[in-house]
Amino acid sequence: MSTAIKLPLSGSVDGKGIKITTIASPGTLIHTATSATSGIYDEIWLWAYNDDVYNITIFIEWGDSDLARKITIPLQTGVIPLIPGFILQNSQVVRIYANTANKIKIDGFVNRITN
Repeated sequence: MSTAIKLPLSGSVDGKGIKITTIASPGTLIHTATSATSGIYDEIWLWAYNDDVYNITIFIEWGDSDLARKITIPLQTGVIPLIPGFILQNSQVVRIYANTANKIKIDGFVNRITN
């Protein structure tokens, strides 16, 4: 039987949103996945908010910096879904950088799933 525990992102302080302060790789730390290599996975859910008066492009480094996911976040439109429960393990890291610093905030959570 599988179990899941809902956790804050490891880059978050007290479950609050994470401000993207970097404009190049490596990006701002969002989450470091479980160190397990089998049987335990982190299911990661992310949303973004753009506080600027311009659209901002972000780059999500998912486990490495190769082929970062490029997503444009529209200006002041509320929270935008980014990652719908993709999984990581083995201490892989999620980082995000943007073409403008200090205007994007990332919210989310992790479901740590044990098989």
